[in-house]
Amino acid sequence: MPEGKDESAESISEINITPLVDVSLVLVIIFMVTAPMLVQSGIIVSSSRTTASEGQHTKDESCQINITKKGITVNNQKVTMDNIVAVLKDKIPKAKDKLVVVTADRDVTHGEVVKILDLSKMAGALKIALMRDDKLVKAKGKKK
Repeated sequence: MPEGKDESAESISEINITPLVDVSLVLVIIFMVTAPMLVQSGIIVSSSRTTASEGQHTKDESCQINITKKGITVNNQKVTMDNIVAVLKDKIPKAKDKLVVVTADRDVTHGEVVKILDLSKMAGALKIALMRDDKLVKAKGKKK
């Protein structure tokens, strides 16, 4: 060793990867612990097939909710937001498989539809279907 040079004064020419590995493993553990908490239960949506020739339920066997700007109807009976739960509690047990079919206009807000879906679940619906009105789709297609 040359005189006047101290061993501690030498520069480190190697990269120490131990802290990098430690931090990476800690991050992996954090993600493994928090990932199951991020999974939330939601609504399972099955997309409809346009090629289906027949459905499992007819309109008479289910509870039909139509939402328009003019108001809400349950099986062609005009209802309000105040009495819809009582009407649904009467109609849903009579429906096959406790199915509720919701049809809404394009002018109806998303929040109103979600509120009706929640109210129908609270009233006892086991299955909920969202349906589009073919008359509205054909009318929109002719306007183009």
